[in-house]
Amino acid sequence: MVPLVDTDFRDTNVVVDLKTNKPVLKSGVRKAEVVELRKLLAHWNIYTHTDSNIFDAQLENEVRRFQRRVFLKEDGVVGPLTWHALYTGCPINMPVLSMGSSGAEVVQLQRSLKVAGIYLGLLDGMFGSQTDQAVRAFQRRKGLVVDGVVGTSTWRALSR
Repeated sequence: MVPLVDTDFRDTNVVVDLKTNKPVLKSGVRKAEVVELRKLLAHWNIYTHTDSNIFDAQLENEVRRFQRRVFLKEDGVVGPLTWHALYTGCPINMPVLSMGSSGAEVVQLQRSLKVAGIYLGLLDGMFGSQTDQAVRAFQRRKGLVVDGVVGTSTWRALSR
């Protein structure tokens, strides 16, 4: 198997038409698109009940769980970014990170690496040598190019 380079977008079996306008869905809504939402969550192994068109509290919790998984704001509302992530199964609008990067996205990265059991350092938002070593170990484990750069393929692997 050839490792995926972090700018490679070949990893999805779902075809998405980003020009399709989907309604914003939130708790209490009753629409046909709620069934589609449930099926998409089931596809990503988040939710198993796919036949109701009612957006209930349980579905809202599962949407939040999916949003956490793909590094979106966990508000339980299905807007354009959540719809996009549901169709692609991967994080969107995540920055490329590498040694020297800093900020909230680095904290998200460190938290994900900690959950994966690879990063043992502080969640300090500084992409230093300890974060770099953890990223490289994660990339090696997932069969990605081991370059210490967190781009599309690494974010996608972290979300799974």
